[in-house]
This record gives sequence, structure tokens and C-alpha cells, in this order.
Amino acid sequence: MKTVKQVLRPERLRQVPEQFSWVDHALVQRHLIDRLDARSAALYLFLVTVADAQGLSYYGSASLMQRLHLSTEELGAARQQLIELDLLAYEAPLYQVLAIAGTTAAPRKASTPAATASPPTAREAGGPVSLAQLLGQLEHRHGRL
Repeated sequence: MKTVKQVLRPERLRQVPEQFSWVDHALVQRHLIDRLDARSAALYLFLVTVADAQGLSYYGSASLMQRLHLSTEELGAARQQLIELDLLAYEAPLYQVLAIAGTTAAPRKASTPAATASPPTAREAGGPVSLAQLLGQLEHRHGRL
């Protein structure tokens, strides 16, 4: 019997939050998550959640250890594993969650009359695209701009 996919709790549908945070699907698609131990995955999830749009967070070691129930050694090992997998950069006290290699969008040029021909597609940009960007591309293609 085939399972029918349906929303179980419609009153609790996820919405895009006001604050900035995301988890890139490439973490699963490229099997990076399979290489993380539970402590590293917890640290990554926490940092992705609290990081700003540039991936930066200033959470100190004491706060991270308390929040994630880690010892000094466990936090150091988790951080090191994320650094070795090229998911994180760290210079005390600053953490930067890094774009997953190969998913970084090309920098966008300033808008000029010549540069407004058509927005790049997800493939052209080389990385994740927001829903707003996709809708903008569709509008542009259908001559609604």
C-alpha cells in the first residue's frame, strides 16, 4: 500500500522566519552529514541557526559548551571536525559557517542598464536561489517587469 503524502498538522506549517538562517541541502546530498559525529552535527546546527547572513557568530566556548552539553575537549573536537570538512572557519571568538564547496553563488554585479538584461538562473549563479529570486526570474521571462 502506497503512503499518501499529506500535511499532518496544517496549523503548524513551517514559514520562512524573519531572522536569517538555513541549512544547505548539499550537506545531505554530498554526504557530508554522514561524516559528522553527533557533537559536530549539533555544533553545526547551532551555528547555522544563530549565524548572520554572512555565516558569522560570536558565541563563546563557555556558552556553546553549556548549550550543547559539551566538555572543552568535545567542543574542540567537534569544531575541528567541521573545520576539516571545510564547513567552518574559526578564529577565536569568531565562527564563520562556510558555504559548502561548489555551491557558492557568483558575486552579483551592481545593477546598470546594460546589466539588467535578465537575472541569472540558479544554474548560472552556481548556488542556492531564494524563492523571491525564482519568482523574479519567472516574472522577467513572462514580461511582467
